[in-house]
Amino acid sequence: MKDMIKQGIIGAVMGCMMSFLLNYFIISMPHTIFANAAGNGISGLISGFMGGFIGVFAYKAQGKKSNSKEDQPSD
Repeated sequence: MKDMIKQGIIGAVMGCMMSFLLNYFIISMPHTIFANAAGNGISGLISGFMGGFIGVFAYKAQGKKSNSKEDQPSD
């Protein structure tokens, strides 16, 4: 459970950073309400994907580290 919370926080921070970067540098200030909603939807979609992807990637990398220690024979 502790590992899930840790990886969730990592994913959330990365998603937040991605959303901020998209909104600040790529998606310009909207001129209409529809453009604002579309921009928020696009940044949310991309940041959610990136946050989830990075969280799963970090979880898998952590699993490989713990598995490699268990696979070693103890003398």
